[in-house]
Amino acid sequence: MKLASTKLTILPVILGVIFAQAQTAPPPSAFPSAINHVIVVFQENRTPDNLFQGLFGLTGANGIPYNIQNFYTDPSGVQHALRPVGMAANFDLDHSDATNPNSGFQFENTHPGVPVSPSCGPDIFGCATSPTDPVSPTNQFMFVDNSISYHYNNAYGQGTTHVLDPYLAFAKQYGWANHMFQTNQGPSYPAHQFIFGGTSGDTDSSATFVSENFGRGTAAGCLAPSNATNFTVSPVSNGSCPAGCTCFDNGLAAECPTPQGFSFCYNHATMATMLDFPPPPKQKISWKYYAPSAGSIWTAPNSIAAICSPSGGQCMGQEWQTNVDLNPTDILKDINNCQLPQVSWAIPDGRWSDHANVDHGLGSSWVAAIINAIGGFQNNCGYWNNTAIVVTWDDWGGWFDHETPFQLTLNPPCQTPATNCQGDYQYGFRVPLMVVSAYTPSGYVNDIKPHDFGSILRMIQGIFGLQEGGLGFADARATTDLRAFFSLTQPRAYTVVPAIKDATFFLSLAGPPVAPDND
Repeated sequence: MKLASTKLTILPVILGVIFAQAQTAPPPSAFPSAINHVIVVFQENRTPDNLFQGLFGLTGANGIPYNIQNFYTDPSGVQHALRPVGMAANFDLDHSDATNPNSGFQFENTHPGVPVSPSCGPDIFGCATSPTDPVSPTNQFMFVDNSISYHYNNAYGQGTTHVLDPYLAFAKQYGWANHMFQTNQGPSYPAHQFIFGGTSGDTDSSATFVSENFGRGTAAGCLAPSNATNFTVSPVSNGSCPAGCTCFDNGLAAECPTPQGFSFCYNHATMATMLDFPPPPKQKISWKYYAPSAGSIWTAPNSIAAICSPSGGQCMGQEWQTNVDLNPTDILKDINNCQLPQVSWAIPDGRWSDHANVDHGLGSSWVAAIINAIGGFQNNCGYWNNTAIVVTWDDWGGWFDHETPFQLTLNPPCQTPATNCQGDYQYGFRVPLMVVSAYTPSGYVNDIKPHDFGSILRMIQGIFGLQEGGLGFADARATTDLRAFFSLTQPRAYTVVPAIKDATFFLSLAGPPVAPDND
């Protein structure tokens, strides 16, 4: 009965999305008509100032500087240089969605029990200590040291490179966004919900969003046990803070523990719904979500009832069996076998995740392996001229970034339509974003503010002629669709970007996939 009830609940939502698309003709495409594949590579836990200091002081070919800062300002107004740290740092920083009651909006890297003064200075969002490393409470003010040379001898040839060189090469040779922000505040679980479905709530109409990760070892989404708990951010309707909650912004919103019986198996439509049910006469658009494991906070489809169809602690739905691939390296196999779906989400294995304290320095090699394969290296599928690749990071990971998060206009209490309902779930910190395609100019720096995860959903919708904003969630709230990154009218040739490891290395690794981090 549970499965039947779930399917009956989701059907009106799906039909509503289809009806909305059918009633509003999509605008003329601003994207190259040749593009019919999109890959969203979703890495872990970095900010531009932390990971991309190699762009500091540089200016793009279009005359816009890369917006990178190499210092922070302490509470006394004194500037300090960011300190270097290896990619595989032996500590992790708090990056929960804890709140700062003294601020005008939430600062995620404040930690419960750690007071933050409103006089913390212009970089107030970098003032919290790291609870995992009390000896060095300023470890968030560090950047990844790219000075160590590594010799590579693989399919790319022989030579010397550095761990971040592929990332820097893609940023300089294709498109870079100066103002890409998390749509959500806080950690991985809500971020992955937003990049796949545009919301971390169920209906989005109440402006209630799940805001944290589940406890370590607890399955997420539809596979979460009946006693699983999390936190939600939502507006406060009566002006008084509910018991057990943390209120902020003068009592307009609160982060509260989820009540007993709260369902993390959502009935809302997702990007997959739009791809599965495009308006006639369009045909179904193929998609796949590559991730290391079922039930994890990084596998967004396991929170969607119509996809997961849970039974016996497992996702048993036909959509799940067809579209969720629990071996991340299969994206390389699908590219090499000319079987790449039209839309792909690529989630890293923990062995090549950029997450601090589990990092092995292989993240950039992994991304390079995907892009080089699309570019035609040892591949004759012709994907380069018809594929758009977006590389971004799911959250800021607790690292310093000098840009103040973009602030949405509050709208409490929530009103219809649902597109007005963000409550006080403000944008998170900046994360890097690169766009790589045959139609992206070399050295293009985009200075539009803001881009967010909803912008990526709008890009997918725009490329495939679907109604931009059709989900009514983050895609509708986003003000950009990344179309500015596709200004070339003729495809440019691809040049292989060498890396420490190549695709063969990843395809030959033994053992089961590993979760992207240890949170």
